Amino acid sequence: MVGVAETVAVKSLEKKILKGSSLSREEALSLAEITGPDILDLFASANKIRQHFKGNIIGLCSIANAKSGACPEDCSFCAQSSRNKAEIEVYPLLSKIIVIQKAMELKDSAIKRFSIVTSGRKVSSKNLSEIARMISEISKLGILPCASLGLLNAKELLMLKSAGLDRYHHNLETSKGFFPRICSTHTFSDKIKTIQAAKSVGLSVCSGGIFGMGETWQDRIDMAFSLKELDVDSVPVNFLIPVKGTALAHRKRLHPFDALKIVSLYRFILPRKEIRICGGRIQILGEFNSMLFLAGADGMISGNYLTTQGRNPEDDLRLIQTYGFTT
Repeated sequence: MVGVAETVAVKSLEKKILKGSSLSREEALSLAEITGPDILDLFASANKIRQHFKGNIIGLCSIANAKSGACPEDCSFCAQSSRNKAEIEVYPLLSKIIVIQKAMELKDSAIKRFSIVTSGRKVSSKNLSEIARMISEISKLGILPCASLGLLNAKELLMLKSAGLDRYHHNLETSKGFFPRICSTHTFSDKIKTIQAAKSVGLSVCSGGIFGMGETWQDRIDMAFSLKELDVDSVPVNFLIPVKGTALAHRKRLHPFDALKIVSLYRFILPRKEIRICGGRIQILGEFNSMLFLAGADGMISGNYLTTQGRNPEDDLRLIQTYGFTT
C-alpha cells in the first residue's frame, strides 16, 4: 500500500505542476524520499512535465577548455585547482585560431551552443579582451557563444555581451549551507553576485552544480530553489567523478538511479527551465544514459568536458533521433 500511496502522491504533484503551480520544499523532499520500483513513477511524471513545458526539443552544447589548470581556488572537487594533486594538462589561454577552429567544427552539426571555459578565479583583463574577440568571431558562424570565465563584474560582462556573448555560465555548485565544505577561497555570495551581474546586463544565465560531493537531498533541493529564485535559464547537472589527487577522490560514485532522481526533482522544481546534463553523464549513468530524457532532461553537453571524457556527438544525436526528438 505504501507504493500505491507514493504513486498517488507523485501523480498529484505532477498535476499541480502541469496546472502552473509550484512545488514547495516539503513536497520536493517527499519526492526525494521515493525509492525502489516507485522511482519509475517519478521518472514518468518528470517526463510528462518535460514534454508539457519543453516539447521534444533537446538542446545540445559543447565546450572548449580554453585555459587549463593552475587555479588558485581550493574547490575540493576540481582537478584544475592548484591545491589538488590531480594529473591534468596545464596551459595558458589558447590562441584565437585554435578556439575558432574548435567552434567551426560544430558549424554544421546539431550542436547550437559553444562555450569558452577558463580555469581560475576570473580571467585577466588581457585574456578577457582576447576572449571578446573570439566571441565576436564565433557569433558570425551562426553558433550561440557562451562563456564560463569566473567571478566577473557587470562591466566585464557587458563588454562580452557587446562582443556577441549570448549566455554566461557560472555554477552555484551546491547549496548555500554545504558550500563552505567544498570551497573556502570564495563564497556562495560571490557566486550569487556574478549571476546577478550577468542578468543585469541582459545575458542569459546557465547555472547549476555538481552532485555526489557528500551533500544531502535537502542540499540538492535547496540549490534548486536558489536557482529558481535567481531565475536562471539553463541548469547544468554534473555528477561528481572522483578524481585521484583531489580532496574528493574518496567519494563513492552516485548510484545511476539517484542521479536520475536528481534530474527528475529538478524538472519538478524548475519545470520551465533547461535541465542540461553535463559532466559525469557517461561515467555515472553508464547503460542508463538513455533514460535521461525519460527522467526529465531536455539538454546535454556533447563531446568532452574540461578534464574528463564525454560522449561522441554522433552517438548522442542517434540517441535523440531514436526517441523521435529534435535538436
